[in-house]
Amino acid sequence: MEKTLAAPDQPYFNLQFALLCTSNFLFAASFTMMIPELPGYLTKLGGAEYKGLIIALFTLMAGISRPFSGKLTDTVGRVPVMIFGSLVCVICSLLYPVLTSVSGFLLLRFFHGFSTGFKPTATSAYGADVVHESRRGEALGALSIGYTVGMSLGPLLGSYLVNAFSYNIMFYASAGLALGSVIILYNIRETLPEPQKFSLQVIRVQKHEVFERTALKPAIIMFLLAFSTGSTLTLAPDMSEWLGVQNKGLFFAWYTVSSLLIRLFASKSSDKYGRVPVLIVSSLVLAAAMAILALAHSPFMLLLSATIFGLSWGMNGPTIAAWTVDRCASENRGKAVASMYIALEAGIGVGAYLSALIYQNLSSHFVYAFMMPSVLALVSFGLLMVWRKKQALLVVR
Repeated sequence: MEKTLAAPDQPYFNLQFALLCTSNFLFAASFTMMIPELPGYLTKLGGAEYKGLIIALFTLMAGISRPFSGKLTDTVGRVPVMIFGSLVCVICSLLYPVLTSVSGFLLLRFFHGFSTGFKPTATSAYGADVVHESRRGEALGALSIGYTVGMSLGPLLGSYLVNAFSYNIMFYASAGLALGSVIILYNIRETLPEPQKFSLQVIRVQKHEVFERTALKPAIIMFLLAFSTGSTLTLAPDMSEWLGVQNKGLFFAWYTVSSLLIRLFASKSSDKYGRVPVLIVSSLVLAAAMAILALAHSPFMLLLSATIFGLSWGMNGPTIAAWTVDRCASENRGKAVASMYIALEAGIGVGAYLSALIYQNLSSHFVYAFMMPSVLALVSFGLLMVWRKKQALLVVR
């Protein structure tokens, strides 16, 4: 497989990298600031029974758009794809106050998914472009810091704006943050050699371009682990309210701070110990986090589970991304990353829908809804152990 041309000791953190991290921060804060308040907003519109679709529709469109974003990332360039993803956030955020019916809201949630279908794909490919493969886990972990900080502060800001002002002010603030992300991206240099001009021919995705086969194992693990994200995004706001936590964004802020800390201190771990060993540990940690959340009966247990959840995803996210890029040829990075993200969106979407179906707005059902992703994390652990054993046998032979 073709390797990155960057030398092992070549620094990757420069002004361009810092600008991209800042753009990630604004982008993540833009769409995550809504998440804790959308279940209440949908209930206000008269659609309480559709809570499971808030995340499911968003991730469905993100998954559908991944093959296109992957191909465009590898042909038109990393930067244009990132700009498009952020622009979608601007437009959709401005339309929420306009389309105030249940059907209009759900339609917006569907199209809002274009944002995460495009920007993270190109961002991960950009990160792999600027660093030697021996430091890939470290670089992708560093690149995700801005994203993580945005996910931490965004929900807190969103809940504050709704409590102090209104839902519409939150939507307008979301649009403003996304617009800032777009402006920054216009000042970032393209890393794709010889990018093509956009055309309808470029956007046509052939059957063999939908999924990169080298990404199959990382995609399976991502799918299993992402159920936990779907269930927490959907049900953590309701559980927070049930436990008497006034700011529904606190759970998300807590776990993203935890995720940020582990990335700061352990971003090199998968480069040093290997992708699979790190994922084995993080799968077990995630299973424990979801089990604690399932049994939570106090704000302390809620925040404890959020902390452990963040520690797990602080390891999972960059490690799976690096593993995906490790396994593919450099000219297919966009498609490989997109394939991995298809699994992420599928896991989040299905997890969100099933957890809401199990929950049925009954607090007594929280335990069943959150135990489901805990079991699936253990399935991930089992698969990784089997693959590691098979790899060890091949090395011995």
